Amino acid sequence: MIELTGTEIAELAGGALAGPPGVRVRGRVTVDSRTVAPGDLFVALPGERVDGADFLPAAAAAGAAVALTSRPDAALPCVVVADPVAALGRLAAGVHARLSAGRLTTLALTGSSGKTSTKDLLGQVLGAAGPTVSPPGSYNNDIGLPLTVLAADEGTRFLVLEMGSRGPGHIARLCRVARPGIGIVLNVGSAHLGEFGSPDGIAAAKGELVEALPPGGTAVLNADDPRVLGMAGRTRARVVTTGRGTDADVRATGVSLDEAARPRFTLVAAGEEHPVELQVVGEHQVANALAAAAAALAAGLVPAQVAAGLSAATSRSRWRMEVVRRADGVTVVNDAYNANPESMRAALAALTGLPATRRIAVLGGMAELGATAHAEHERLGRDAAAAGVDLVVAVGPDAVGIADGAAAAGRRAGEGSVHVPDRAAARALLAGILAAGDVVLVKASRSHGLELLAADLLEVGVRA
Repeated sequence: MIELTGTEIAELAGGALAGPPGVRVRGRVTVDSRTVAPGDLFVALPGERVDGADFLPAAAAAGAAVALTSRPDAALPCVVVADPVAALGRLAAGVHARLSAGRLTTLALTGSSGKTSTKDLLGQVLGAAGPTVSPPGSYNNDIGLPLTVLAADEGTRFLVLEMGSRGPGHIARLCRVARPGIGIVLNVGSAHLGEFGSPDGIAAAKGELVEALPPGGTAVLNADDPRVLGMAGRTRARVVTTGRGTDADVRATGVSLDEAARPRFTLVAAGEEHPVELQVVGEHQVANALAAAAAALAAGLVPAQVAAGLSAATSRSRWRMEVVRRADGVTVVNDAYNANPESMRAALAALTGLPATRRIAVLGGMAELGATAHAEHERLGRDAAAAGVDLVVAVGPDAVGIADGAAAAGRRAGEGSVHVPDRAAARALLAGILAAGDVVLVKASRSHGLELLAADLLEVGVRA
């Protein structure tokens, strides 16, 4: 974060300073009192179970310089605001405006799936060319995005922002916190279909990103997704397309997978061709890599730099196609951070690309699908069977349809298709059947917590 006085923080955040006006924040911005270091700004957020203001004394003891809070405490200087989340956004907007007057290039991306993986690829490609802020994880909401912005300082050259959406106007609001010069839309799928009502509603919300771009900016659009390509008419910015087709401005040819299901392809862009050997798993990563490539080119990198950066980039965020081989020869693929129908099918395709004696898909429920939930879960079970998965293990009451769909597609119930009530039952089942050569995919929506099951499976010799 740039160095700010308490007075400046109060002005930018729209609050009142209770404390000496000359106090300075020279460290980071954090919302967790356990991570406070001397000179930090502690933002005391209200929560369902606890109020961050209760931890102001702890933050002061750890050396916090200032707190942004709705309830002051004599333990340290405080900028008092009515709504700390909104104030955090205002503070980030003010800091971003200052940094944008310099050499900072801001890139933002959205999509129904692949946001974090693409953000990680792009951040690493840009990081080879200059100081870049692109934190691991999904910092894509009204708290995470401002925190990402506030991690930048005067030396930052590239700022990579991930934007999620829970409803109409959300991305537009995030763009008011940090207006990007380069915007990337990856895809329009079924994530949050229950909240938006239809794919067209999702597309309308995702397109808020390209609408916010300035005339001198660049919109990177996936030409392989008709709803994304249709956003070209909603922006004043220059449009750059990505995809597999010959009409795409940035495209991939000669796509193949190596023995570990990592994609290889030729990057075709700006009249040049360069080989790319990704270190991440799954053919779906090609689309993510193309989006990252187009954005990096728009930011001023050259094709050779981009290809080299993509080939060197690794997975940085947890629980996204993490492939770990146990000492006993069982391979666990932890892709349990989140799930929707499109990302589930991509993960199944990645699973079938891995060498295995037997392929097992351990799948939990997909949240926020609304009225389509039951049909989508049954379809997923059929898709798993069609992909050649040997055993489908559906976990939890929301996943019953997955087992039913797999059974309807020819996976015998109780043998090739099994439903279990919870994580403990899944662990007990798998502990008794896993053998060397098995590859196990674990995936579900974040709310189901199946990353814990994946962690269980990585304990060699795990017992029920």
